[in-house]
Amino acid sequence: MKNKLFFVILIGTLLGSMACKSEFEKIRASADPDTLYKKAFEYYEQEDYYKAQTLFELVINNLRGKVEAEKVYFYYANTHYQLRKYILASYYFKNFSSTFPNSEYREEADFMSAYANYKMSPTYRLDQTYTQKAIEGFQLFANTYPESKRVSEVNTLIDEMRNKLEKKAYAQAELYYDLQEYQSATHSFETMLRDFPDTKEAEKIRYMIVKSSYELAVKSVYEKQVERHEEVIKNAELFIDKYRKSDYAKEVRDFKKNSSRIIKEFS
Repeated sequence: MKNKLFFVILIGTLLGSMACKSEFEKIRASADPDTLYKKAFEYYEQEDYYKAQTLFELVINNLRGKVEAEKVYFYYANTHYQLRKYILASYYFKNFSSTFPNSEYREEADFMSAYANYKMSPTYRLDQTYTQKAIEGFQLFANTYPESKRVSEVNTLIDEMRNKLEKKAYAQAELYYDLQEYQSATHSFETMLRDFPDTKEAEKIRYMIVKSSYELAVKSVYEKQVERHEEVIKNAELFIDKYRKSDYAKEVRDFKKNSSRIIKEFS
């Protein structure tokens, strides 16, 4: 009895599914642009974004030069976002702004173009191409719409993305140090201070500059040791001037003392 009931339910479900599918296929095959337009938005409101997208694609070409084209294109772009096709979403939102520069939807499209790239931004350990694109898009948005209610949100997202880039930059510099590539480590830590002048890790970064430059000097060939130990002393003095009471201060003074001694020995 239970098996028979299950079979009846299964058949009913399949028939219902086939009926729905045949209805959509019938709409899709329709040559009536009004029907396609109406049903596309109905599917969109039902959050059936795949079907809505399919019908929007069919109706767009029939609306070239018409007022309705603007709304259809914007919603078509958003179906890509809703379906998590973020690369295409960003592309279509950006293209929308170029195609309809005076549209009431343009501000939202510019935001969503950047936000779709934000959604593509991976963990800091991976390639940050989409993080950079998101930052550029958000900065352009803030400059274009300084009075927008989204500016505060945009600035928060930019800070989040820059923190991710900073974290990646530090990890890369630290990796150079761990691999004993001290010249690259020193250069990378110095670059961090230029790229992220407001970093909260400035003290630790400057300490690592001293430490990396000292290791580089110690392991340098004879002809370069004096020059590189002088660089250690310069970096150490800069650190002590800024962070006299730092937990790293004693070690930094030791680096400076050792470099000064080595230079005297060479003299």
